[in-house]
Amino acid sequence: MITIKSEREIELLKKAGNIVYRTHQYLRPHIKPGITTKELDRLAEEFIRSQDATPSFKGYEGFPSATCMSVNDEVVHGFPSDYRLKEGDIISIDIGACYKGYHGDSAWTYPVGKVSPEKESLLKYTEEALFQGLSQVKPRNRIGDIGAKIEEYATLHHLGVVRELVGHGVGTSIHEEPDVPNYGKKNTGPLLKEGMVIAVEPMLNLGRRNVCILDNDWTIVTEDGSPSAHFEHTVAVTKDGYQILTGE
Repeated sequence: MITIKSEREIELLKKAGNIVYRTHQYLRPHIKPGITTKELDRLAEEFIRSQDATPSFKGYEGFPSATCMSVNDEVVHGFPSDYRLKEGDIISIDIGACYKGYHGDSAWTYPVGKVSPEKESLLKYTEEALFQGLSQVKPRNRIGDIGAKIEEYATLHHLGVVRELVGHGVGTSIHEEPDVPNYGKKNTGPLLKEGMVIAVEPMLNLGRRNVCILDNDWTIVTEDGSPSAHFEHTVAVTKDGYQILTGE
């Protein structure tokens, strides 16, 4: 069931989202060659807990860590580990925080030092694909309008659109209805209404769209080994558009 949030609930979701945003900003200066993804995860968890919040992902359906740390060809759900970031890597960091029972959820992909022009383009176009999708978030539009816009933009730039993973509603659960695919047809899917809260999160590959899952039953990687990027904001549908909740 798709729920409509009250003004009070949206304020709490905005507080949770702001904690996620500030966790990303806290991590930014630490994302450099030599640091381990496990150390970044530790820093993120400490910061989230310092804000009277808890990591939404830790323990979620058995997930072992506070954040998802996905490097290079890892699309999502990468486990923080002893891997040390290297110059030229890209890392997608997906962060969730729960504040007074309400969740914020945002992912961003970062370059590690200087990256190749191809990876620079992947990050640039995937971030822009997020905002292309968000441009369709307004009352009386449909969920399919978001995915259609993302797919159109990704195809224009010859990027593979991952279909097995989608955006979602956000509220007192980290994943709620509706699903928000990054592909589709205009004028299809659930109607967007003021008070809905959704996470829009394009996951685009430098190569083909095909993905597979590792033996840990969590981490999704590109089938052809190409790099992947992931950008996500949680937003509330307003009377004339949207409000980003995972921002300042």
